[in-house]
Amino acid sequence: MEMMYVLAGVAIVAALSVVWARFWSFKAQKPDDYATQGPQFDIRQHLKGPILCEGVIYGPTGRVTSRFVADFDAEWDGNVGVMKEKFRYDSGREQDREWRLTLGNDGSIKADADDLVGTGEGRQEGNAVQLNYNIKLPDESGGHVLSTTDWMYLVENGTIMNRSQFRKYGIKVAELVATMRPKDMH
Repeated sequence: MEMMYVLAGVAIVAALSVVWARFWSFKAQKPDDYATQGPQFDIRQHLKGPILCEGVIYGPTGRVTSRFVADFDAEWDGNVGVMKEKFRYDSGREQDREWRLTLGNDGSIKADADDLVGTGEGRQEGNAVQLNYNIKLPDESGGHVLSTTDWMYLVENGTIMNRSQFRKYGIKVAELVATMRPKDMH
């Protein structure tokens, strides 16, 4: 009889976890949730020119594992953009990355970078941008491929708040929180 109570308890906790993840978690957000919220985020306007990015990366236990400052430079030709990134981590390591972005007339976004596996897809809606992609970590970081959900939110002063979660086999293994703002803002 006690085993039945234990199994029922486990089933209830599992069901509540699924419901929580589906309806109230970070991954449950949809671009439409932000459709009527302003200011309107247009990546061609707000991710353009020299940008300063500052952030932290949290490990699976929720503790900060790395801090970084990065210089971005983004240029657009119509709906096609290239954003070059130069990261400087607190460990002294530097990393150069380049995003190639294509914005559809319906707000859809296609994203490509050398460390992506496949093409990233997303959407801009209201004051938010969502991107989903698989990123391959550098060999010195294990070379793992992580499923990434990336959200950027535009605030009234033009700063972009960025929150990304990285998962392996559906389990969150890291999270990034950063700010991005035009270099001439600070």
